[in-house]
Amino acid sequence: MKIHHISIYLLIVGFGLTLYVNAQEGPFSPDDWPETADPDAVVHYVDSEFLLSSPGDGWIEDGLRILSGGDQVTTEVEIAGVNALKVSVHMNVADDAFEEWADHEVIDILMLVYGNSAVLGADGQPRNFQFLTGTLPEIKLETGGLIPVEGRNQKWNWVLFRIPNGTRDSDGTRLVGSIPDNAQGSSTAGGVNGGTIRLQPIPGLIVRAVAFGEKGAFGEPEQVNVFFPNEECQPEPKTNHVFVDIAKKTSNQLTVINDDEQPVNYADDIGPADDKRRAVAPLEGYINFGITENYLGLACNEPKTVKVCVEYYDDPANEGTVFGPDAYAVDSQGGVAYIDNEKLEVLEGTGKWVQRAWVLNGVNLLGIDTAPLTGGPRFIADGEPVFISRIDFAVMRTGDHPLAGEDPLADCIIDPRVCEYGNYAELDLQKDIQNGIDLGRSGGDQEMVVDEAGPEGDVRLAVRPAWGDGSPNSAHSYLNFAVTDEVFGPSSQPNAHLAICLTYFDDPELIGATLRPEVYKSERNGQVGFAFTSPDLDVSLEGSGTWKTAYWELPDINFSGVNQVPQAAARFATSGKIWISRVQYGVFRNCGPDAGVNPLEECKPVVTPKIGIGRTVGGAVRLSWPASADDFQLQSTRSLGGGKWSPVVGAITVDEDQSAIVMESEDTIFFRLAK
Repeated sequence: MKIHHISIYLLIVGFGLTLYVNAQEGPFSPDDWPETADPDAVVHYVDSEFLLSSPGDGWIEDGLRILSGGDQVTTEVEIAGVNALKVSVHMNVADDAFEEWADHEVIDILMLVYGNSAVLGADGQPRNFQFLTGTLPEIKLETGGLIPVEGRNQKWNWVLFRIPNGTRDSDGTRLVGSIPDNAQGSSTAGGVNGGTIRLQPIPGLIVRAVAFGEKGAFGEPEQVNVFFPNEECQPEPKTNHVFVDIAKKTSNQLTVINDDEQPVNYADDIGPADDKRRAVAPLEGYINFGITENYLGLACNEPKTVKVCVEYYDDPANEGTVFGPDAYAVDSQGGVAYIDNEKLEVLEGTGKWVQRAWVLNGVNLLGIDTAPLTGGPRFIADGEPVFISRIDFAVMRTGDHPLAGEDPLADCIIDPRVCEYGNYAELDLQKDIQNGIDLGRSGGDQEMVVDEAGPEGDVRLAVRPAWGDGSPNSAHSYLNFAVTDEVFGPSSQPNAHLAICLTYFDDPELIGATLRPEVYKSERNGQVGFAFTSPDLDVSLEGSGTWKTAYWELPDINFSGVNQVPQAAARFATSGKIWISRVQYGVFRNCGPDAGVNPLEECKPVVTPKIGIGRTVGGAVRLSWPASADDFQLQSTRSLGGGKWSPVVGAITVDEDQSAIVMESEDTIFFRLAK
């Protein structure tokens, strides 16, 4: 077929009608390059399956490399019958021959992507795809185009983006194609972090092939970005939860698979003496569960985030056994994702029943060896058989589904040991204290300087962002601190509620400069990605010439860190050379001996609210005060001459902003706010 098209092309060129071929329009088969591709164009590409051949001499096979590491990790997946890469947050593509693009004003980027929810925004609507070009400190984020909602079709799709290749202010060279003298960080491929062009952020995007080409090398975006329709399927049912309780002999649309390929063993009196249960265990390593009557949906429905909760016996004889979900279907065509052993449970042999959850992203209900039933993840016991007394599956519904946002297994946690981990860490450069926190990686856009700072009589060792030292720009505006020795536990634990206290120098020369934790990692719907804070959290310098403290709380932090491994909390953004001498982190635990304790309570600013003037409106008294005074109690007395202050009682209504109370009263009453 390819020879046929080339022959037609040559014949038409002979008649001077080259527009005929370019008039073709997709959708194009993923088995070959789009028919609008120009075999004489300059193209560099990579194909994870090695199924696409170069149509012309200017096409360089394996000319690109998709990098993996840091905040640009990719993992191998099998989906729709082929091997591909799934992006965690960003995708960075390195071109070993990047100099080719030094004279190109425009670069076309062709990609073969799978039409899952990641091709659209979090709201299910088209969003602009952003491409980072240039080297630090001169970088630019370019918009390449969008994928329409039709691209979410559960099929492989060709998509074409087009970005300008701008020029640098420092020397006039193009951002893609050259390395300037002022380049910083890992720029060997002409871009940032070892790459050439970085697509960001695209969490969950599945990619099979990427190609860079000159303008028009693949046709026009409106020709390529046309998609096959999704197969018809019944809508997702208004359900989200199934379970089987072997101990109580009850179930709701979930059953244990017991056949020749996946045999199991039922037994009574399993567990410690005070908690014997009926349970089931695999005989040959694997144990699987089928969903009856398609209760959670069909294989043709879009893959979803699935939470599983298991109650298993941690038998002393099973110490060291690896247990948990090992694989699940990712599409309706037999694609499978395998779970890393490090995410499974290694049994300790405590002799207790343990309840533990896993959250898995992109699960298709085809199941693995569950036909004719649908299914979720398959479980493995690598070692001695592990007895299970109950298992639940919950589909995390999204969008306009009536159960969107609900977690029917909210009480089942990912890490049963979460309340055993530490809750306090500190770095004090002046006192040489390093307890779970250390200086982070210095380089790239977070180069840091350590020196003495502060007023006369209180000079301290401190750290600040380089902020343009040695260069005319503000690229080095970030501070990062490593969390060491897993002081708060592993990053696999659920999101933590973190308090942060920084001791900073309120420099008189930096009045108005700001500081805040700007970006951190958070796990949402089973996917760890970036979370950003609002500028409303900025702390502004007042120029007092003293050391002061700043306090923040982040309610949903994952400790995998941003541009800092192996662990970190938030990366801090500044608008000046602000010195930090001490860093304190405290985790609010919701269980264990420190449940409800804020280790940084002393750093939390004391709000001294002023109670508003009371107004009598139709027999009611209305009072108001700052919304930040959430730890204060309203008290009242009927006499200031020795009267006793007591908590306010009676009919009280609190406004939505938590800053006012309306209270029925016909007498004279005095009010105050007190701790």
